[in-house]
Amino acid sequence: MPVSLVFTSDTHVPKRARDLPHHLWSDIDAADVVVHAGDWVDLALLDEFERRATRLVAVHGNNDHGDFRRRLPEVARFEVEGLRFAVVHETGDAKGREARCSARFPDVDVLVFGHSHIPWDTTAPSGLRLLNPGSPTDRRRQPHGTYVTAVADSGELRDVTFHPVPPR
Repeated sequence: MPVSLVFTSDTHVPKRARDLPHHLWSDIDAADVVVHAGDWVDLALLDEFERRATRLVAVHGNNDHGDFRRRLPEVARFEVEGLRFAVVHETGDAKGREARCSARFPDVDVLVFGHSHIPWDTTAPSGLRLLNPGSPTDRRRQPHGTYVTAVADSGELRDVTFHPVPPR
C-alpha cells in the first residue's frame, strides 16, 4: 500500500520564521510519515510536529541542544514499503558525499539529510539515494525555500517533488 511522506529540515523556527508555511503544515497533516532532518531550534515546533504528524521520524541538528539531544537521536532509521531509510543532519562537504555516505550507510536505500539548506537529490553508484529537502524557512543562496513530498510504494520511492516556498 502506498505511503505518503514529507521530508523537511532546517526549519530554524522562530529564528528564521515565526512558523512554517501553511501548505507545509497541510502536507504534514496529510502525510503517513513525516521526516525532519534537524535544526529545529525551538522545542515548541518539535511538540507541534509530534502532535500533528501521524508518524514522525526526526533527528537533532547542530543548532539543537539540551532537550533536543535528549529527545532525538543523531541518526534515525526506519523502513516503509520495503525501503530502508536513514536520517541524519550533517553529511559533510558535497565533494565525495555519495561515496562517504554509501560507506557509512551500506544497508540503506534512502538517506535524508539537511544542514546545507541546499536541495539535493542524487543516487550514488552504490544505489543509495541521497535527499536533502532544503529549508522551508531559510533559503540562503537558493532562489526559494523548499521541502519535499514523496510516495513509498513496493520498494520504490516515487513522485519525489521539491515544493518551492516563496520568500516572505
